[in-house]
Parts: sequence; C-alpha cells; structure tokens
Amino acid sequence: MQDIKLLGLDADGVEKEYSLADFQGKKVVLYFYPKDNTSGCTQEACDFRDNINRLTSYAVVIGVSPDSIKSHKSFKEKQSLNFILLSDSEHKLAESFAVWKEKSMYGRKYMGIERSTFILDENGNIEKEWRKVKVKGHVDEVISYL
Repeated sequence: MQDIKLLGLDADGVEKEYSLADFQGKKVVLYFYPKDNTSGCTQEACDFRDNINRLTSYAVVIGVSPDSIKSHKSFKEKQSLNFILLSDSEHKLAESFAVWKEKSMYGRKYMGIERSTFILDENGNIEKEWRKVKVKGHVDEVISYL
C-alpha cells in the first residue's frame, strides 16, 4: 500500500493522520473528487453517504480532494458525511494514482483532480478503477462491482 500520510477526518469528523497502509486487510473504495461544496462533488459525496450501509459490508469508503481540513470539516458537517475524507493539498496521493491532471475550462488550462474511483484489495493493490467518472449512477456501479 501507499505509505503517503495525509491528514483527514474520520467518519465522526475527528481529525487524524492516515496512510492507506492503515487499511491493510480491508478492501477500500478510494474516490478522488475535485472540490468540496461544488454541485457534482456534493452529489457524489451524498450518493456515497446515502449508500454507506450497502458499501461498508464490503469496503471502507475514503474520499480525497486537495481541499483543506477546514474545508472538509465544513463540507462533512453540512452534508452529514459518514465516511473518511482526506486532505491531499500537496496532491501526493493524487499523483501516485495518476489523477492529478491538466484540465481545461473556458480555454484556461490548470492542474486538478480527474474524478476517479479505485477499489483497493486487502493488500492495497488496485483491483478495479473508474476514471473520468460521471457522477450520476456511479455509486451504484461501485456497489454492483463489490
């Protein structure tokens, strides 16, 4: 598993440091999203939240974005999120999964997260991946796979 350590908020909103190695022996749904409190990211997070009981019998759910812990805390409280959020402000984890990409909006180029989801097996290996995720119906795809 990746030995990158990131600050995050657990399911109860408590701040702590995580490494994917902490989840050795468990499957992990690791999803990368661009930004807290934006429409697509909020919908995706709420879909994971609303289906958490269907997911946690198979895997731990972890959301990752470059947003700060303060932003995550607000997002988590506002949306009543019930899974781990990690702050990857230096995009180390995003780069290790090759989801930190050049993007373009209105002709402007910038670096950001390509919305992606990975299923990691109990040894931390990528078992399944979805890149350039479309939010609508995605959580159902993940559940169907699991």
